[in-house]
Amino acid sequence: MTTTTPASSATTNPATTAAAATTASSQQLAGNFDTFLTLLTTQLQNQDPLSPMDTSQFTEQLVSFAGVEQQINMNTNLTTLISMQQSSESLQALQLVGANVTINSNTAALSKATGSPATWGFSSPSPATGAITITSSTGQVAYTGSMPLSAGSQTYTWNGQGNNGVTWPDGNYTLSITATGATGQAVTVSTQVQGTISSVNVSQNPPLVTVGGQSYPISAIQSINSGSIGNSISNSANSLSNSISNSISNSINTANNSSLAQLLH
Repeated sequence: MTTTTPASSATTNPATTAAAATTASSQQLAGNFDTFLTLLTTQLQNQDPLSPMDTSQFTEQLVSFAGVEQQINMNTNLTTLISMQQSSESLQALQLVGANVTINSNTAALSKATGSPATWGFSSPSPATGAITITSSTGQVAYTGSMPLSAGSQTYTWNGQGNNGVTWPDGNYTLSITATGATGQAVTVSTQVQGTISSVNVSQNPPLVTVGGQSYPISAIQSINSGSIGNSISNSANSLSNSISNSISNSINTANNSSLAQLLH
């Protein structure tokens, strides 16, 4: 039996780290370049007129400095692009609020107050017999049973009643299915839940969506059961792609022009 639980999400921000590193590199390069120019100017002022300096060496060094500067400029622009992409991803995630989605998860909400039983979707690659175990959020076994599984997608609904006839309280419950085939072989069963996204946490990277009181990374969404929202996200993605392409082109031109200006200066 294979079940899926929400993956943890780190709060680190790669764009911020990269920006700090790029700034430090720029400052170090600027200091080294100023020192190089000071030494070069001093050497030129004090050179022997009868034996002038060979300009090829410091010309090569100027070219090297220009190349490093171009790389740092490219890193700076790429950091900006990463930040733009993360902002766009957050904006797209916010558009998911109110969408009915299918989440790769085995935890569903039971709510007697709204008359909503806990409902899971699952898929079996072949006919099998499944041993059902439902546990509460505290790990207590609420229900056990068995059912025949057919090949393909199907659903399982639990009304909250335990094996002893006692109705369990509202909350989140986890479904586990251990399936065996006709010859006793193990059959892998994947589980999903459907629900409406009630909120999005864009302070996390990647953003987290809340479905049925549970938080999931946005990558756990298997499908969006709403055509209008899906079209909106598709349009936003196309707009983001065009924006990034234009920004990369402008960044390369800016970096090249900056290096060329440095050499000519």
